[in-house]
Amino acid sequence: MASDVASATGGTHFGPDVALDGVSFDSRSLRPGQLFVALVAERDGHDFIASALSGGAPAYLSQREPGSGTAVVVADTAGALLRLAAWARQRLTAQVVGITGSVGKTSTKDLARAALSAGLRTSANEKSFNNETGLPVTILNSPDDTEALVLEMGMRGFGEIARLCAIGQPTIGLVTRVAAAHTELLGGIEGVAQAKSELVTALPANGLAVLNADDHHVLAMKSLAACRVLTFGRSAVADVRIGNLVLDDLARPRFDLHTPWGAAAVQLAVSGEHMAANAAGAIAVAASCGVNLDAAVAAVGQARLSPWRMEIKRSASGAIVINDAYNANPESMRAAIETLASLRVSGRRVAVLGVMAELADPVGDHAAIAHLLRQRNIELIAVGTDNYGVPARNDAQAVIGSLAGNDAVLIKGSRVAGLERLAALVV
Repeated sequence: MASDVASATGGTHFGPDVALDGVSFDSRSLRPGQLFVALVAERDGHDFIASALSGGAPAYLSQREPGSGTAVVVADTAGALLRLAAWARQRLTAQVVGITGSVGKTSTKDLARAALSAGLRTSANEKSFNNETGLPVTILNSPDDTEALVLEMGMRGFGEIARLCAIGQPTIGLVTRVAAAHTELLGGIEGVAQAKSELVTALPANGLAVLNADDHHVLAMKSLAACRVLTFGRSAVADVRIGNLVLDDLARPRFDLHTPWGAAAVQLAVSGEHMAANAAGAIAVAASCGVNLDAAVAAVGQARLSPWRMEIKRSASGAIVINDAYNANPESMRAAIETLASLRVSGRRVAVLGVMAELADPVGDHAAIAHLLRQRNIELIAVGTDNYGVPARNDAQAVIGSLAGNDAVLIKGSRVAGLERLAALVV
């Protein structure tokens, strides 16, 4: 109800007390019944209140004097959204799973959602709604009967994950990897590890930390946990251990998984050797929540990832196109390149790469990727940056268009590169 929103946010309620079903800050995607939150960012959400009301919003959250309809007026809509989500979280009885990491968090979120859904009514972030705007929306849009809520948690600085944890209050926390992402803002990889560990230190004593045993920075977080710890990976010390990993023609992993709940054979529908660890972590979470191991494995085997993450499609000529354009850092770039190298194609392999942003050592990090490409005999086309040591190309689409059916191309860069537009033109 609108009156509940006013009570939870400390706002002033104007108009009839209408029922509400979720929230949205985008009038274009708002579903009838949702509260419209007028955020002030690059665009001022107050300019779209009328559109939201005509689209079916029964009420809106505003920091301006109300016009027509039902409104809750607050001093700051962004802060009010966080308070509203914290209020909603208190009403949930679901297991809440927080997932973070420098690479793999969205893929692991997608796989965990699939695994948990095999036995529990599950909700999770859409796309990468993993910040102080997206995470509250995820909580508020979770159905009342949700039994497992998966919250991907992103960060660009210290304290951000801690703030997200204060709202989401995860009972289970999974950390994928610590790598050179946002190092410019965090003072190096040790700073990244410290920021990511905020999820582990936020877990309650009766919670569970699920940690990647193959990453020494993540495994070291075990000492910070006040709760039980479960590890996963290829390491011999992992509680959920990957063995006999092989890749098929499209680099889709197949492996054995040894767990405290039994053993299982896993076959993924997504490409990349690195996806095996993401799947193992997801299955570990689901089994810890009581989901049958075989059911979780089957669900993960059929799972698909969010858009622009290791999407494999065919160009008009029949060439394999890996669209991993959502984001990039050195670790995820290496994983994608190794996937390209492992594809069983007889023709050319081409990497179309954009900039990797927010790195402490951009020159060295880009040079290392260029060196890896040379080692793997992969052609490099740089778009929008000369950091890779080759001139930036403006005709990448024409080059991709000339690929033959037995060729393969990888398209990847940081979000600022916007390479998904290029990928859409060639598949």
